Formats: sequence, C-alpha cells, structure tokens
Amino acid sequence: MADKEKSGDVIIIKKYANRRLYNTDSSSYITLDHLAEMTREGVEFQVIDAKSGADITHQILTQIIMDEEAAGSQMLPVTFLRDLISMYGNSMQAMVPHYLEMSMSQFRDNQMKMRKAFEDSMGSNPLAKLAQQNMAMFKAATDAFMPGAAQGLGEQEEAEGEDKPAAAQSGNELDELRKQMAAMKEQIDKLSS
Repeated sequence: MADKEKSGDVIIIKKYANRRLYNTDSSSYITLDHLAEMTREGVEFQVIDAKSGADITHQILTQIIMDEEAAGSQMLPVTFLRDLISMYGNSMQAMVPHYLEMSMSQFRDNQMKMRKAFEDSMGSNPLAKLAQQNMAMFKAATDAFMPGAAQGLGEQEEAEGEDKPAAAQSGNELDELRKQMAAMKEQIDKLSS
C-alpha cells in the first residue's frame, strides 16, 4: 500500500503508541490542534490506532473538545454536561446521539438561513452598500450643520436656496434606511418563528 491512504474523501490519520498522529494524506506528523483546524474547515478524517487498526475518531474528537474547554473556550454549560452524564446507562441513552445530531443539524440550517436572509437584505456586497449609505448620511449631516461648507463664501447664497432639497433628500434617505431596517427585522422574526 502507498504512503497515502484514503477511504474515499476521508483522510486517514494513524495514532501511534507514542501518542503521535500521522496524516497519511500529507505524510506528516500532526497535532490535535491540526485536527481541530481540519474539523473547522470541514475536512473529513478518520483516526485509526496504528497497532490494533481500531477506529478511535470518537475518542480523539472528545479529547479535542476537552482541550478546547480546558483552554478557556467553554461552550458546554455545566447543566448540559450534567444532563449528558446522567443519560449514560439510562434507557434513553440510545436516543441521545441521534437527538444531538438532529439538533446540531437544525442549528446549522437556521444559521445558514439567518446568514442568507441578512445577505439578501443587504444586497450582493453588504459592506460596500453600508459604506455608501454611511457616506450619504455623513454628507447630509455635514450639509445640515454647515451649509455651504463645500462652496465659497460668494456661493453661499445659492447654497441656502439648495438646503431645502438637500434636507428633503436626507429625510428620504433616513426614511429608506428605516424601511430597510424594518424589512430586516421582519425577515429575522420570520426565521426565528
């Protein structure tokens, strides 16, 4: 067999007795931090005990969670951990893994829907649109507080005549922003119900 072992798209990681992890895809030794990063990136892998050939992926992933929790990135509440521990040996134990998988799947789906709804409400480039709206509001505020600041003193009389349309335009922009915020709130309310 070659140095690289893959099972479909799943990368095989071998764990040796000296606690070292070997990535057969990249032919290099890695750490639990590397496996955590691979998990975050959505890379599928399977950890195999090099001596026995047993699949120990579950234990390694659990160890990564324990390391993350110990490092201060606590995500699992104490009550959840107690409830989880109390389920071991319980008649409902067999149902818990399926329930947790379904709950996480639903959570990911909701997260994707929220992200999509936010992006759709903001257009294709939300940051550019926000920056453009902020600049328009800043310009309107500047014009309102310092009429004719961009024009010479001799042109100030003309600027005073143009203040009314600028104020109306800034009012329209604010109304438009309020409408957009209300639409975003409605979309979020729909997604959360």
